[in-house]
Amino acid sequence: MSEGSDFGNAVSGLYKKLCKDEWSTITSGIIVAFLSVLMLAWMRPWGAVGAIRNWGEWLIYGCGFWDTLDLWDADMPRNALIASGSVIGIGFVGGSFLSANLGDNFDIRIPPVLEMCKGVIAGLFMGVGAAFAGGCNVGGFYNSIGNLSASGFAMWLGLVIGVIAGLKYIYWEMEHITWGSGGAKTIEFPVPLRRILAILAIIGFVWGAYKYADMDAYDGMLSGILLIAGGLGYTMQRGRWCMVQGFREPHMTGNANMAKGVIVSILLVAVGIAVLKYTELRPVAHYIRGTFGLGGVVGGALFGLGAMLAGGCGTGTLWRVGEGQVKLWLVVPFFGVSNAIMGALIKEWEWEATADAPSAFLGKWIYMPETFLGYGGTLALIAVAMGAWYLVVTWNEKSGKLIVDM
Repeated sequence: MSEGSDFGNAVSGLYKKLCKDEWSTITSGIIVAFLSVLMLAWMRPWGAVGAIRNWGEWLIYGCGFWDTLDLWDADMPRNALIASGSVIGIGFVGGSFLSANLGDNFDIRIPPVLEMCKGVIAGLFMGVGAAFAGGCNVGGFYNSIGNLSASGFAMWLGLVIGVIAGLKYIYWEMEHITWGSGGAKTIEFPVPLRRILAILAIIGFVWGAYKYADMDAYDGMLSGILLIAGGLGYTMQRGRWCMVQGFREPHMTGNANMAKGVIVSILLVAVGIAVLKYTELRPVAHYIRGTFGLGGVVGGALFGLGAMLAGGCGTGTLWRVGEGQVKLWLVVPFFGVSNAIMGALIKEWEWEATADAPSAFLGKWIYMPETFLGYGGTLALIAVAMGAWYLVVTWNEKSGKLIVDM
């Protein structure tokens, strides 16, 4: 009896650690870095904007504005079940949905009217900002620096500006706006139903992976994309891992836990991807965006402001969608439509620099290892930058010098 009891306790303890406990920011950051490198090694880098933009394009098409706007070369958007960016988004939301149901975090949460209105505005800011910066907090910042692109540093500066501006607005709102602050509602799901939904999510992942694996060539690799993205969504929901918190909390409460998790994750992903690119296992051009300059800074500021209004960055939005937060459900379509339109306009106006035309209105196209830095110097620069960020936020935890007053 005692052996069976001990084994049962071990199983329940493991379930608690994997499915119910909140994971530390460092643990989550390490797993996110591992899966990010694995995603690139498998097929391509990952991000949130590719999915959200594709879904936004389908909204534009479904509402009859695709031909009216005349901004795209294709007759219709790419199939959302085949486009790799969309599959990443589906897998990511599915992974967070699975985590939320296993961990008893899934409920339908309807926010006050004011928060719904902020969700619309947030989506517009995030969509336009991500178009200017060449990606959201993942593609424009995290994976951009991780893929050794200078543009990530420009968005980093912009995100700090946008988050501080957003924090100041939130403080102002708390003092001056009372309209629309009531009416929040939560539709709670019973535990047995959550477990059923979790089982259905697992079945969906297994079925989807096998269906994609049966396809030919490129499309067959979507099976791995779906599962790796599911792991990312699961990890971020389990760790409440939202990059914008790494920028917000040091200036709001002084807490630097999320910032430290992001710092560790960027260092690891940069080293892993440098190995893949140095050995020519993956193309140099992945996530090298021509936005080192105006695009990265302005786009990052707009995106950071929008993320503050939304209560989540690009990935934070998607994993919160998976746990039933209606405000973020509202952010996604406005994010997607605004990003699709602005991104198409930037392409038409040729505002973004490329490898062939390395300077344009939004900035420069700079792959740092191809400069005087080389691969070693680039990794050293990233390590110094992350080390400086770590020292600043650690100092601020004790001194509070960077906290924005209400």
